[in-house]
Amino acid sequence: MSLAFYSMRLAKAVLMIQLGTLIVLSLLFILKSTHYGASALAGGIAAWLPNILFTFLAWRLQGQSPAKGRVAWSFAFGEAMKVVSTIIMLIVALGVCGAAFWPLAISWLSVCVVQVIAPVVINKKG
Repeated sequence: MSLAFYSMRLAKAVLMIQLGTLIVLSLLFILKSTHYGASALAGGIAAWLPNILFTFLAWRLQGQSPAKGRVAWSFAFGEAMKVVSTIIMLIVALGVCGAAFWPLAISWLSVCVVQVIAPVVINKKG
């Protein structure tokens, strides 16, 4: 489920909840060690920044009436860039920076799960 199917207000709310999840998990893991905290931060950022990139690419045509098929290509390009940037960021975090795997994976997965669950919770409240 992508942010493209929701309003911009909802997308911003989901991104802020993801940021909060990222910060909370990083602070929890930093209690064990700074290396674990930095690894959790890297994992959360590897999930959060590509979502920001996708949101930007998905809504760049929002005010226009684009040619037929252009919206679909914009979403497809945004998703492709999101996947590629996520893979690159995870490779850099694990391979170059030597991040601990479990804190990175737990933080990355948690931020990704928030992307799916937050819109449901927000829509039930409003």
